[in-house]
Amino acid sequence: EIVLGRDQTDMQLVAASAPDHAVHGAGDGQLPMLVAVDGDEASGLLLLDPTPEDVARLAYYHAGLGHVAREITVQDPTGQTHEAPTYGPPGGRVHPSDPWSLEVWERDWAEIAVGAAREAMEHYGRWSADDLVVKMPMLRRRAATMVAARHRTPPPHHHAGADQVEVISRQRVHSHFFALDQMVVRHPRYDGTMTDPLDREAFFAGQAVVLLPYDPVRDEVIVVEQFRANMYALGDPSPWMIEAVAGLIDPGETAAEAGTREAQEEAGVRAERLELVSEAYSSTGSSTEFVTIYVALADFGDLGQGGGLDGEGEDIRRLVLPFDEFAAALNRREFRDAPLITAGFWLMLNRERLRSSA
Repeated sequence: EIVLGRDQTDMQLVAASAPDHAVHGAGDGQLPMLVAVDGDEASGLLLLDPTPEDVARLAYYHAGLGHVAREITVQDPTGQTHEAPTYGPPGGRVHPSDPWSLEVWERDWAEIAVGAAREAMEHYGRWSADDLVVKMPMLRRRAATMVAARHRTPPPHHHAGADQVEVISRQRVHSHFFALDQMVVRHPRYDGTMTDPLDREAFFAGQAVVLLPYDPVRDEVIVVEQFRANMYALGDPSPWMIEAVAGLIDPGETAAEAGTREAQEEAGVRAERLELVSEAYSSTGSSTEFVTIYVALADFGDLGQGGGLDGEGEDIRRLVLPFDEFAAALNRREFRDAPLITAGFWLMLNRERLRSSA
């Protein structure tokens, strides 16, 4: 319904089967793919008499997933056969994983897939298929961020729920690596009355992980330095920032998995144990970003190359600092990255415990 832009009651959908095919996961299993298997049979739905607009919308959406169309023979319940296109990864590019489960997909991926598809199709006719290929990973990250937010447990002393907010209008005015929504809303005041309409903006930046590597035996920390375009655009005379290791969390990835991956990519560090520092929104007045911060215990005698990924345009310098030097810099307020400062002061409070258990 989202991809075609119309209700399924307006579609001619019939049950169908694809002889000598089976449904397996594509790569990590997020999406299904048809695999030729003699004697097997894959079940699905056949869309009869698609319009040219249907075909164009399907091609656009699946291009964003990196899929291509191929014709297969399917059979409807009357026994009649049809030649029908199906979409999937190009041959040889993605290897099938285990047999695909709709039940597992509904549990783990459906909300993310629906959210990403909705944003993708909102731009149908404005974005090209090539544009969508580039932007789809961030659409999926944004969808995963919104799913995670909806499932968070409210704090015990919160004033009211989201169902008490009246949305007068909402429009996505920018969508690329980040996204921006303009909204006009009303919400209940503490005295029980409603506010006047409020013109507000929401900046979508995804879920992030921050990780400060610490070697408790050597009593050293690792920080990284890299150019930040935002600081340059702001006019900061020193847009190279000293930070903790950080990165966005991919859909289906835990914060711990993302932090471990980023530590290897950016700093060449193999995290042996993660200590959770905090889980919080980074700036509730200006961003939707939700950040999980860790201190990672590691052996700095076993460092890899690091430096970031060329494919992501990263150019990262690793700095290994004795703890006393790091703590002195913290106290002199030399660092300007808030997550690094948070992790640093947590480490100061917990350093002796970590050293004694090393």
